[in-house]
Amino acid sequence: MRRLATVLASVGLIMGSAAFAQAQEPSPAISSAVADTARPAADRARDALRKPAEIVAFAGVKPGDKIAEIAPGGGYYTRILSKAVGPQGKVYALMPAFFANRPGGLDAINALAEQYGNVEVVVIDYAATELPEPVDLVWTTENYHDLANGDIATVNGWVFDALKPGGIYFVEDHSAPGTGTSATNTLHRIDPEAVKQQVTAAGFTLEAESDLLHNPNDPHDVNPREAEPTSDKFALRFRKAG
Repeated sequence: MRRLATVLASVGLIMGSAAFAQAQEPSPAISSAVADTARPAADRARDALRKPAEIVAFAGVKPGDKIAEIAPGGGYYTRILSKAVGPQGKVYALMPAFFANRPGGLDAINALAEQYGNVEVVVIDYAATELPEPVDLVWTTENYHDLANGDIATVNGWVFDALKPGGIYFVEDHSAPGTGTSATNTLHRIDPEAVKQQVTAAGFTLEAESDLLHNPNDPHDVNPREAEPTSDKFALRFRKAG
């Protein structure tokens, strides 16, 4: 059965579209990271709908991984990723320069980094910044649509260069099927097909997609802030050739 599943997935890739991945059992490291009682209560209250254990497992996070997290926001995933990769791993929290230029704009993420010893804050300029080391995974959740409002080719090129050979680019965002990039600024959503086109144009292969966060009842025509926490979301796992 495993051999058959592998063959079918390979056929899907050859045909140019990745198969939808079945949910996999989170590793003990991931389960422990999500169950950590040190996480804020507000974060833990969102877990039933965000399904972080399953999403982190789908992304392929492992102990010891080096991860670059784009625009971590309040650190919902930063805390989980930090614990999941463990003391031998690293999480680079990539903060846009406009946050750094605001008075106190980095205070919250700097405080988180002090609490989690393997988190390092990096003020990012995608045209110039280099990380101290190649990473295993670049992670972005619910903000690719914002990146697409700017020079997305430069961003995706930076991601490609930042990854080790065989590294993973994980993208999860609010879905707007059939809209291309026309809803990125107005509805803060993006067409998953547009993401696939942009990321594969940077040299990546679409390896798998997940419908863990799919909600068929979302009308797709409202800002996710109004539809949250039940907006329809897609999750894509891309890989850089080894």
